[in-house]
Formats: sequence, structure tokens, C-alpha cells
Amino acid sequence: MNTLAKRVSPTKSWVNPNDHYKKSMGHPWYQAIAVLQDEIVHSTFQFFREQGIRSVCLPATTGSVTSPMGLGSDSLPVKIELEGVETYLADSMQFHLEYMLRYLDQGVHYVMPTFRGEDADARHLCQFYHSEAEVVGTLEDVMKLVSEYIHRLCVDILNNPESKKLVMEIAGTTEHIEKVVSQKGVYSTITLSEAILELENDPEYVSTHPVGFKTITNKGEQELIRRFGGLVWLTHHDYLSVPFYQARDKNGVAALNADLLFGIGEVVGCGERHTTGEELRESMEYHTVDEKEYEWYTYMKDHNPMKTSGFGMGMERFILFLLKHDDIRDIQIIPRFNGVAINP
Repeated sequence: MNTLAKRVSPTKSWVNPNDHYKKSMGHPWYQAIAVLQDEIVHSTFQFFREQGIRSVCLPATTGSVTSPMGLGSDSLPVKIELEGVETYLADSMQFHLEYMLRYLDQGVHYVMPTFRGEDADARHLCQFYHSEAEVVGTLEDVMKLVSEYIHRLCVDILNNPESKKLVMEIAGTTEHIEKVVSQKGVYSTITLSEAILELENDPEYVSTHPVGFKTITNKGEQELIRRFGGLVWLTHHDYLSVPFYQARDKNGVAALNADLLFGIGEVVGCGERHTTGEELRESMEYHTVDEKEYEWYTYMKDHNPMKTSGFGMGMERFILFLLKHDDIRDIQIIPRFNGVAINP
């Protein structure tokens, strides 16, 4: 489709968050965001119901970091004091979803806010909406589920005249979404080690952590997206760079994980979990994690071992892709920044 001459643009009023509501109220940009959020939520719940995967309701607080980050992550947990007790706002529901699989082994999912302790920037929000699921199966099983999910979301956006019109008014085209639909859930895949070779270990694209492992930078993610012409799976990260709950490959060097890159970069992250308590303890020791902090988690693996895998998708990052936009702070209708009191 041809690009429209006139496009809807964001107000950027979140720069002054306490006046944001005065400039954003009723603005067509934020009306569009609200409609797209609604379409994604309805499409999500319908998709998972058709898959036989149950929706679950989970608490927003936890006594320990819900999804502890690996050395390769830039995310931080949010600790609060509630009635004199130190607790955390959930940074992921992955652990809780694993627990719920012991009740509903056909698979579980949810959509709700996630809290992160780092400052907001063009790629990160302090609070964002997370679509997460956990299923019985392997990394390959959950990658297939994610691929089908992304395909379905794009199909539903295009099949809804209102959401399709809003994308046109902002992005100026729907060709990028149509291209995803045409792929029918089949996306290119490259391992981290292959990606490092593909990118010739260029420091602009490949970062080396002080302890020695390598990760792909945001510019590197964008370069992979460009070279592969759109969506691409980046799999098997260095095991030390991921959280301790991720399973290892048969060589013991790489993690059984995958990030789906498109739009701004990583939009979906997924991985296979340890099956047994013994595997989990070995990983905790390797990652220098205190087992006592996760006694309930090791107990679950000891007494009810299951081979499970799961994923998380940032809804706002998916909307960035739909709108061909590059600043995630424009996707939050009611902004939230850590350390700032904001109304409403």
C-alpha cells in the first residue's frame, strides 16, 4: 500500500509527565494505541483458548525475584516494602506459570503488567504489559507456539478494518504486517555462535561481557533483522548470560533459549526450563544463586518434575512493530517512570 501523505504523530508529552494528561487526552495517537491494545488482548485470549491453553490469574507481588536476570540482561527487579515486609513487584510471571502447570498441564498464559527497576528509555518501560505462557514441551515446541501466535496477531490486526486503518494512519503502510502473514509462522533461525560469525564479531554488533561471554547488541539485532529481511530467531545464547532457570543444550555450553527479533529488536523471549531439582541445583551453583532463596522452586522440581518451556512478549514492543515506530515511551497511554509520582 502507498504511504499516506498525512500521518498521526505522538504528542511526546510524557517528557513532562504531570502535564501529559492535558495534552494527550483524546489525542488520536493515544486513541489508536487503545484500540490496538484491545485488539491484541482479544486476539491473544482467543488464540490461547483455541490452543486449549488456560488463562490464569496471578498475584502482582512475590517474596523473591520472579524472573531473576542473567549477567547478559540489563533488567533490574523492583523491591518494595508492604506493611513492613520487603517484597518484589513481579518482573515476570514465569515462575508462577510453571507452578500453575502443576494444576493445568494443558498449558497456561496471562496478560498483565510487569515491573522493571531500570530507567525508561526508547526501548524500555518501567511498567509494561506482558503476554506470557508456559507449556509442557521443549524449546522447539514453544518456538512453534510463538510463531503461530505472532502470525495470528498480525492476521487479526489486518482483518479488523478499524485497527488496519489506524496502522495506516500512523505507519503509512501495512506491508510489513502483510509480509509477516505471508510467512505463515515460518521464520529464519540463527544461533548466537552463528550470528557472531555472520556479524564478523564487529564490536558495534557484538558485545563481550567482562566475564568473557558474548551477546548481540541492539545494533546487532537490527542488522540481523535487516540481513534476514524481517523476523529472525536468535537462539542458544551463552549459558552464563541467561538466568539460572534456563536449561542447557547437550554440550552444556549454550542455553536452550531463543529471542524473536523484529521491529525494535527482541520482542519475544522464550526458553526451556530444567526438568529436575538436580539439574536446577547444578545451574544455581554455576550461576552462583543461593538455593535457599528458591526453596519452593527446587521443591517443585524435586517432587513434580516436568519438561516445560515458556515465552514472554512485550505488548508495547509488538505495537512499536505494528506502527513502525522507534520510541516505546510513546506507546504508554498513562506513563509510569520509577521515582516519579504521576497522575492519573
